[in-house]
Amino acid sequence: MAAANAPIAMKEVLTLPSIGINPQFITFTNVTMESDKYICVRETAPQNSVVIIDMNMPMQPLRRPITADSALMNPNSRILALKAQLPGTTQDHLQIFNIEMKAKMKSHQMPEQVVFWKWISPKMLGLVTQTSVYHWSIEGDSEPTKMFERTANLVNNQIINYKCDPSEKWLVLIGIAPGSPERPQLVKGNMQLFSIDQQRSQALEAHAASFAQFKVPGNENPSTLISFATKTFNAGQITSKLHVIELGAQPGKPSFSKKQADLFFPPDFQDDFPVAMQISHKYSLIYVITKLGLLFVYDLETATAVYRNRISPDPIFLTSEASSMGGFYSINRRGQVLLATVNEATIVPFVSGQLNNLELAVNLAKRGNLPGAENLVVQRFQELFAQTKYKEAAELAAESPQGILRTPDTVAKFQSVPVQAGQTPPLLQYFGTLLTRGKLNAFESLELSRLVVNQNKKNLLENWLAEDKLECSEELGDLVKTVDNDLALKIYIKARATPKVVAAFAERREFDKILIYSKQVGYTPDYLFLLQTILRTDPQGAVNFALMMSQMEGGCPVDYNTITDLFLQRNLIREATAFLLDVLKPNLPEHAFLQTKVLEINLVTFPNVADAILANGMFSHYDRPRIAQLCEKAGLYVRALQHYTELPDIKRVIVNTHAIEPQALVEFFGTLSREWALECMKDLLLVNLRANLQIIVQVAKEYCEQLGVDACIKLFEQFKSYEGLYFFLGSYLSSSEDPDIHFKYIEAAAKTGQIKEVERVTRESNFYDAEKTKNFLMEAKLPDARPLINVCDRFGFVPDLTHYLYTNNMLRYIEGYVQKVNPGNAPLVVGQLLDDECPEDFIKGLILSVRSLLPVEPLVDECEKRNRLRLLTQFLEHLVSEGSQDVHVHNALGKIIIDSNNNPEHFLTTNPYYDSRVVGKYCEKRDPTLAVVAYRRGQCDDELINVTNKNSLFKLQARYVVERMDADLWEKVLNPENEYRRQLIDQVVSTALPESKSPEQVSAAVKAFMTADLPHELIELLEKIVLQNSAFSGNFNLQNLLILTAIKADPSRVMDYINRLDNFDGPAVGEVAVEAQLYEEAFAIFKKFNLNVQAVNVLLDNIRSIDRAVEFAFRVEEDAVWSQVAKAQLREGLVSDAIESFIRADDATQFLDVIQAAEDADVYPDLVRYLLMVRQKVKEPKVDSELIYAYAKIDRLGEIEEFILMPNVANLQTVGDRLFDEDLYEAAKIIFAFISNWAKLAVTLVRLKQFQGAVDAARKANSAKTWKEVCFACVDAEEFRLAQICGLNIIVQVDDLEEVSEYYQNRGCFNELISLMESGLGLERAHMGIFTELGVLYARYRPEKLMEHIKLFSTRLNIPKLIRACDEQQHWMELTYLYIQYDEFDNAATTVMNHSPEAWDHMQFKDIAVKVANVELYYKAVHFYLQEHPDLINDMLNVLALRVDHTRVVDIMRKAGHLRLVKPYMVAVQSNNVSAVNEALNEIYVEEEDYDRLRESIDLHDNFDQIGLAQKIEKHELLEMRRVAAYIYKKAGRWKQSIALSKKDNLYKDAMETASQSGDRELAEELLVYFIEQGKKECFASCLFVCYDLIRPDVALELAWMNNMIDFAFPYLLQFIREYTGKVDELIKDKIEAQIEVKAKEQEEKEVIAQQNMYAQLLPLALPAPPMPGMGGSTMGGVGMPPPPMGGMGMPPMPPFGMPPMGSY
Repeated sequence: MAAANAPIAMKEVLTLPSIGINPQFITFTNVTMESDKYICVRETAPQNSVVIIDMNMPMQPLRRPITADSALMNPNSRILALKAQLPGTTQDHLQIFNIEMKAKMKSHQMPEQVVFWKWISPKMLGLVTQTSVYHWSIEGDSEPTKMFERTANLVNNQIINYKCDPSEKWLVLIGIAPGSPERPQLVKGNMQLFSIDQQRSQALEAHAASFAQFKVPGNENPSTLISFATKTFNAGQITSKLHVIELGAQPGKPSFSKKQADLFFPPDFQDDFPVAMQISHKYSLIYVITKLGLLFVYDLETATAVYRNRISPDPIFLTSEASSMGGFYSINRRGQVLLATVNEATIVPFVSGQLNNLELAVNLAKRGNLPGAENLVVQRFQELFAQTKYKEAAELAAESPQGILRTPDTVAKFQSVPVQAGQTPPLLQYFGTLLTRGKLNAFESLELSRLVVNQNKKNLLENWLAEDKLECSEELGDLVKTVDNDLALKIYIKARATPKVVAAFAERREFDKILIYSKQVGYTPDYLFLLQTILRTDPQGAVNFALMMSQMEGGCPVDYNTITDLFLQRNLIREATAFLLDVLKPNLPEHAFLQTKVLEINLVTFPNVADAILANGMFSHYDRPRIAQLCEKAGLYVRALQHYTELPDIKRVIVNTHAIEPQALVEFFGTLSREWALECMKDLLLVNLRANLQIIVQVAKEYCEQLGVDACIKLFEQFKSYEGLYFFLGSYLSSSEDPDIHFKYIEAAAKTGQIKEVERVTRESNFYDAEKTKNFLMEAKLPDARPLINVCDRFGFVPDLTHYLYTNNMLRYIEGYVQKVNPGNAPLVVGQLLDDECPEDFIKGLILSVRSLLPVEPLVDECEKRNRLRLLTQFLEHLVSEGSQDVHVHNALGKIIIDSNNNPEHFLTTNPYYDSRVVGKYCEKRDPTLAVVAYRRGQCDDELINVTNKNSLFKLQARYVVERMDADLWEKVLNPENEYRRQLIDQVVSTALPESKSPEQVSAAVKAFMTADLPHELIELLEKIVLQNSAFSGNFNLQNLLILTAIKADPSRVMDYINRLDNFDGPAVGEVAVEAQLYEEAFAIFKKFNLNVQAVNVLLDNIRSIDRAVEFAFRVEEDAVWSQVAKAQLREGLVSDAIESFIRADDATQFLDVIQAAEDADVYPDLVRYLLMVRQKVKEPKVDSELIYAYAKIDRLGEIEEFILMPNVANLQTVGDRLFDEDLYEAAKIIFAFISNWAKLAVTLVRLKQFQGAVDAARKANSAKTWKEVCFACVDAEEFRLAQICGLNIIVQVDDLEEVSEYYQNRGCFNELISLMESGLGLERAHMGIFTELGVLYARYRPEKLMEHIKLFSTRLNIPKLIRACDEQQHWMELTYLYIQYDEFDNAATTVMNHSPEAWDHMQFKDIAVKVANVELYYKAVHFYLQEHPDLINDMLNVLALRVDHTRVVDIMRKAGHLRLVKPYMVAVQSNNVSAVNEALNEIYVEEEDYDRLRESIDLHDNFDQIGLAQKIEKHELLEMRRVAAYIYKKAGRWKQSIALSKKDNLYKDAMETASQSGDRELAEELLVYFIEQGKKECFASCLFVCYDLIRPDVALELAWMNNMIDFAFPYLLQFIREYTGKVDELIKDKIEAQIEVKAKEQEEKEVIAQQNMYAQLLPLALPAPPMPGMGGSTMGGVGMPPPPMGGMGMPPMPPFGMPPMGSY
């Protein structure tokens, strides 16, 4: 059957390898497809990843690096479920991810392994374990819920599917198991059906199952059906069945009767079995898909077989429902994703024609709304109607496919049936049936509504409209409007009858809805008419409507000016203003006229409104000069000023300050330029200075930056307005730093009498010119001197102030200034008064009046400069008597006492308050000793040193320095740059220190000498203190210091000091001596203080005399000393001596170093003695391990055995490894045997050539590495029996197999290796690598066994590896077989063709050829067969027919000159209508003169060069060939050539038929003339009938009459007269119907016009509507409006009489 006519269409949607999926992962365990939206592929190489293929974008797969055992995409959304087994357990970890949100939704750890899982719904996962089934919802945090236990029939089954019904009340689990022993190839299927409501299971035999919902007639609730397919083997018979049964039948309701049908498998598919079942809910079809690619299609309702075909040559392992298309997807092992869908155009004809099942065809057409059963449905309907089965007829009409019976004729049929009394009218039965089935069409809705309206049952209409049972139309709205306007409006809206909707809204006065609706539907009503109508009764509503129009998309349909005029004609100023304000908000330039208009009308009528509009600033494009004039007339002077642009106009208006708000005027000045503003300010001052001064000041304040402060000042100065200047500058002063501004303000304030402001500014301002201001105030001679006092006090003019006040006899202000303003400046005042020769009494009184507030130091300075210090005696004594401790007071008093020589020493030593530096400095020139006293008292080091150096008072200086004990002072005086250092040192050594009794003073002096690096002077000092029996002779620190200083400065004295002194720090001094390399002195010190360890270290480390150290050790006999000696001996390499010393010291701490040294020196006997001593002290693994090693080195194996049996902490493993590495195998054998390290023991025994023992040890070790070492050693020793024992334990490990094989082969042991591998095949743990490697070995060394091995174990071989081996060894037959097994059909075909003598087999090559992917191989195969097997080429081409390009094949054969060879093939594929094939066959037919086949070919296949063929054969010697040529010309439209050729051969019938088919009147009439000329009267009569439609009657009669053939033309005339009589009758009937229709339409249009005129009468007569574009001057309601065209809504006008013009005859 041709694919185009098949009821099921197959399409390859995708191939998984084409998007990068490796074929090895196209398996049931790696590929999942849960719905028609996604395919999910799990890859494990080259890395673990999951590939998600969106079926909407299949060529853009999403690949993510994910490691999992299984992956499932959600059926509806981008949610991925992952399953992975936890390592080392049987538990599975489940996770659910949202890919779009990149977040994990849920996870759970199952306690047992999940063997199968599946999405049973978009929200639920089904999980199948070995024992149970769980459901896991992706919503919330719930864990998997156990649903049921698996039944016994599913034990040891591979689960292949799990489904639930749409209500999730029924569950089915399907598994497969190996077949019965009698027929193991037939897989057994098992099914478990579970009811959630009943909590019961039923076990059945089935391979595939699926659920469906089906509505049984008479039952309003759908029934749940299950369909399952079985294939069983019993008693030697195979039974294949399809079952459909109902689940949970509803009591008391019609139920679905159980159905079953046979599944017929062809003989070649006896072991095939169903693997999947899908049910199309769209068409109620069951699809059963088998493993080998068979498709069975059955009707769900009747279980009738519909179709069977093989849809895939490769095994199918996965299917998924394609619900939207009513088909399914399937995936085969080759990676093809196939889509099977119902061929809607052919399935019904197929069922009715091929299957001859008319009932099923009708049901399919009704269920799926499919074409092809129209005649059957109509025929059945007529039969039911004839049998008065109106209910059944109504149901059939309601369910008719594509609504073929839902026509007015059907309604008329039911209307024509007479109604029986007491019965429901058939028409109502029909409509009732339609309502239960769905929605009525427009005609049905109208007829039903007419019945309901006549019965006044409006509520039924409302219900049906609410349920969307009726199709709304304008006619239906007109009908309903007679009873309910609201309901009619709803119908009009649904029917999109826009004019009727607008009219209805207008009737209801819902004008706003008109705009909304018109915008929604794109309708344009008469807006101006609507606005006029609203304006008459509701002005505010008219405003709202106009605003809504203005907001319409595309702009307002009516001009704004027209709308405004409508409002103004009715004097609706406020409404017009409101409308314009709203629409003019965008402030566009094109609205300038309207902006001016709205301002004009309001300035004339409502100035306050205009003022508010202008204040809002929403307009900027109106006529400003015009508005300015109107504002001036209306008294809105501010607005006038804002709009005038000429200075004279502004000056004219601005003087009206009495009517202008000051603040507004000030703001206006801000809009003027600087020059205009100053001009206007001058005019205002000229007009009325007093009245306008405040405004001018305010303007100057506000805009001083723009106008310029200088300009404003000049303006005020021009009018001599100090008051204005004062107020202006007062506001500007705080922000100005200009000294001139501040001075002018002070000046203005002074001249206007604002003395307080002058005082404030002089006190607070920091910017005026102090000198200038001082001079101005002195010249002004203000009665109040405070401003001048402020200036002079702040800017340091106190002497000038004092002089001014004293000379002007203002002594009161002097006292006030000193006492209240600034007592701190009193010294300056006193100084100036002294200069002005003021009386002393006034000055003393002034000083005493201030007292403690007076600063003493500057006062003293002022008096001291003028030599008037005694003037202050009384004042100072008064302060002291009051308890003053001020240093300046006491300094001044001390100076007076020193000058008066009144016992100054007493004052200097007893007074604690004076400043020693100040007073000392004062005394230096008067008495240096007094200065020393003052400096000593204040510890003024620098001053004292300077004065004593200057006056050679070194003894005083030495005593002071010693007493001070200050390191910095010592450093200064002992500095080498000090020229007086030597004199000071002599005084310190000879006088100061001997006099001192303080240890601290001595210590400080010694430290200073040390710091100053004066060692010799220090030694001199210390000898005098320590060795001369002073108070410090036994001082510990001084003795240490003396020795240390001698070590540093004079080492020759050190030994003498060590012998003479006893009270020093021996250890510390000894270490210093070592550092100074005085080793003998250090040894003497350590020895004197019994520090034997330090002493021996000096001998060893510094003096480097081991002999003296040993002698010293024998003398002191201390363990610590011996330890130091032993370490030194060890460092020097005296290992035996060192071991002896360690033993004497009983020191085990250095055992690591001793062990290393002993091993390096090979003194293991001494090491044994040492380690035995060490073991008594420490328990260290290192010690015991080294002892064993030492025993082994000296070959004392018996001691080793005894030692390891005793308690020890030796690391035996490490020792054994070390012994092994150093070839001490016998000792290592003892150790490894003791610790049971069989692996190392085995290797050790191999080294000892004890192979049997090594094998036994390796068996105990059971390690791959050990087995390999023993095996390889046995191979090298040619112990092949033992080697095979080892090898069998190695080759079960995949990673080690290749290494063993290479080892054998490298040593030429091929037979032994093959024997080993053959033995390995029978192992329980035998894996693919063993089978593969054996195949490789056979390929290399035993090729005769290779094919048998491959065929036996093809499923257990690593085929790619074996392919490489066969290719290398040139085993072509085996290589071909391997390529076939590995689905590498391209390579298989290439191998066969390249090595055909060995590899070619025709049947095999045919199977290969249909599976190759490279198209070029098809043509290579054609060449191959043409060259080597031409007798079989047609068989080959028939196999490839569906895959090759037939044109190319023909070209190949034509070039080879063997076109006839493939004639059978070309005949078989000619149905494809390929040009090259058609031409080749036609060429062969012509050569063979087979005109029947040639004509058949031309009829059926038209894709060839027709004219070329006709020209080729029109001169053929055979008549039939020429006839074919004429036929070709006829088909090609070459009518004349065809007729000429037919006439030439006297084929008159062909000529007449050609003329008739041409439709050319001229050709037909020429043929008539030809027959007359030839005297063929019978042909003339026949031609009249054959060309009846072409020949004109007048021509026929004329020719007949002129040639005396009236009798032969008479039958034609009779027929013509009868036909035209009937046409005239039809025309008369049509004319009458057209006149009736025109009258009806005229009546309808009159009603519409009348309805429109009803609204037109509402228009006021005073305001005609402006003309609309394209309508002239007529209005919508005017009489001059032409009526609408008579063609109806959107139809062209009909010509007269309702019919098209008649053509002429």
